[in-house]
Amino acid sequence: MKIEKRYFGTCPAGEVDIYTLKNDRGMGADIITLGGAIARLTVPDKEGRVADVVGGYDSLDSYYYGDGYQGALIGRVGNRIAKGRFTLDGVEYSLAINNGPNSLHGGAFGFSHKVWSAESRVTEDGCVLDLCYVSPDGEENYPGRLTVNVRYTLTDDNALSISYRATTDKKTIVNLTNHTYFNLGGYDSGDIFAHELWIDADTYIPVDETLIPTGEIASVQGTPFDFRERKAIGRDFDLSNEQMRIAGGYDHCINFRAVEGDPMSAPRISVIDPKSGREMQVFTDAPSVQFYSANFLNNERYPFKGGYPQQLRHALCLETQKMPDSINHKGFTDVTLSPGEVYETTTVYKFQ
Repeated sequence: MKIEKRYFGTCPAGEVDIYTLKNDRGMGADIITLGGAIARLTVPDKEGRVADVVGGYDSLDSYYYGDGYQGALIGRVGNRIAKGRFTLDGVEYSLAINNGPNSLHGGAFGFSHKVWSAESRVTEDGCVLDLCYVSPDGEENYPGRLTVNVRYTLTDDNALSISYRATTDKKTIVNLTNHTYFNLGGYDSGDIFAHELWIDADTYIPVDETLIPTGEIASVQGTPFDFRERKAIGRDFDLSNEQMRIAGGYDHCINFRAVEGDPMSAPRISVIDPKSGREMQVFTDAPSVQFYSANFLNNERYPFKGGYPQQLRHALCLETQKMPDSINHKGFTDVTLSPGEVYETTTVYKFQ
């Protein structure tokens, strides 16, 4: 196992490095310090052939100026906040409006557009990359000085772990996630309709025309959002369903079934590409996942690596997190963080 570091370039956020983590079984990960983004993830298939299974760009400028949050760490609050407003202890906060009438993924310059400090090492657990970003009080108009630590670990059993930790000096809200676009056939292999998906979840969150939760937590029964039995992603894509129409496909929070004991003891999600035979299992202690079928992935100005064009539904995102817009909905997950508390969550993407 080994880790290599090299200079990637300079952007308005500062100098950016790229770290390459490699194990002894043919899996590798490139992670850039801009946004802590997973820029490349090479994984063997059933015949041992290696392919890069995540979207991303060749140039640093594309990561900084392009859309889609390719591979990036997302914060302070992932997903949407209705009208960019929330109230905390009687104080109303107004955030940048950057997604229709709403605030998305931390604001105009969220954690995806910050240069993170980095330290790397090889341990008994695998290749470890520790990233840190300190968000000052008032950044993007969020309260509190938030210290965020993210640890990427590439193990010899072909798993990439992401562990998040955050503390604050003033009460604030936090909901961290990662926005990697996966295509298990290879990022340049076509659409993901044949990918077979299983999610250990009984409910999902319907949204309004601006993709903000309505406040309802609905059963997946009888809907396209029922992945309790493995099915091809494209099977129910064209069903007459109002929620699918609103989002142009899947762009919804799906809530994991409650389990006794350690939620990390078994996968909560499994994705299989029948053609390559690659399977990705997702282990997480997060309560929910935003399943996104890349319904807006079509920006011609920013082609992917090797010039491959962005195309609708040629990737999928599985953003483990708490419920979106939670701060504005009673009965949703608690996203507040107070001084003396520690925000911690881990997600593992394991390939076989």
